[in-house]
Amino acid sequence: MENQQRKQYQLRAIPTTFETREDDDGPIIEGYFAVYNSTYEIGPGMSESIAPGAFSGSLNGDIRCLTNHDTTLVNGRTTAGTFQLRDDETGLWGRCRINPNDTDAMNAWHRVQRKDVTQCSIGFEIVREETESRPDGSVHWRIVEAVLYECSICTFPAYEATSISARSAQRDALAARKLQEWKQKTKEVLQHGT
Repeated sequence: MENQQRKQYQLRAIPTTFETREDDDGPIIEGYFAVYNSTYEIGPGMSESIAPGAFSGSLNGDIRCLTNHDTTLVNGRTTAGTFQLRDDETGLWGRCRINPNDTDAMNAWHRVQRKDVTQCSIGFEIVREETESRPDGSVHWRIVEAVLYECSICTFPAYEATSISARSAQRDALAARKLQEWKQKTKEVLQHGT
């Protein structure tokens, strides 16, 4: 495995299930925004997982719960006390207290309640990750540490084309470097007979 560091805003689709309920705090949306140690396929020959605790260093930050990554559709915010996040053995769990006077937020709540919207996506920066180049030519990245900025309830969560392109470029650079190392070792063996 190889450690890498990238500072770039990332979006990731996370297969998960949310639940809605009402209590004394009003309408609530809650569920896992990331499941640790689950493999997410990015594209052909590329996968990714999130290590337990990868977001723990940023959970006290100013994190928003959005709809479809739209910064004008804020459902809750950690600094306002309307969005709570915690790490547990399963993943990154969140609870968003919906403002019943916010039509957009209530629309999101109703869509989740009816199961019309059941997925999420997260916005973050990778601080530290491990890269595993597998014998079949595929590459797996394990995000070990990241700064979380937002969690979104999404209609169509998907990897952004730029994320796929960035990971493809990393995979291709890794393959080229391995080929170069192989050529160098082969040359040394031919020169020294070892």
